[in-house]
Amino acid sequence: MTEAARVLALLAERGQTLAVAESLTGGLVAAELTGVPGASASFCGSVTAYATALKHELLGVDAALLAERGAVDPEVASQMAAGVRARLGADWGLATTGVAGPDPQDGQPVGTVYVAVAGPAGGVSRTGSPAGSPEGIPVGSPTGKVVPLRLNGDRGEIRRESVRIVLELLREELSGNVRAQDTEQNGGN
Repeated sequence: MTEAARVLALLAERGQTLAVAESLTGGLVAAELTGVPGASASFCGSVTAYATALKHELLGVDAALLAERGAVDPEVASQMAAGVRARLGADWGLATTGVAGPDPQDGQPVGTVYVAVAGPAGGVSRTGSPAGSPEGIPVGSPTGKVVPLRLNGDRGEIRRESVRIVLELLREELSGNVRAQDTEQNGGN
């Protein structure tokens, strides 16, 4: 079973949905998910915000943050995941942003990648409302995760590895939430 199939099975078991915001992966996460029969039961859709301006316009990423740090930043990944989750009305949001190469970007070397997940309690941590963000993008709560990566390889390898890792991250979050719910329902035992 593929990682995408495992993630979709966990989501279906829980009756939950997923949306994806992609930059460096350019739609590869969505392609991996939609390659699984029955994906539509849990996969809402995706936004490929390759251009930096679209990260703000479509996903609500703070324009000042983008101007100051560029698109390759952990907080950008965090806001992308929370933004796509809110925009597409999903229980979970995933995001990928980084530098696949061949040239550095925003002062970051090739292989610098950030993947993020935002969960049902609202998303990954951030403070305040993003300046100039579209209405309807909620401020997240500390229920998500951003993982910094330094990947080796050519452009294709970096992009494929980013897909694998972001799906693995979601599977781990879903599995962890199941364990937490079980513990809570069993009185902490």
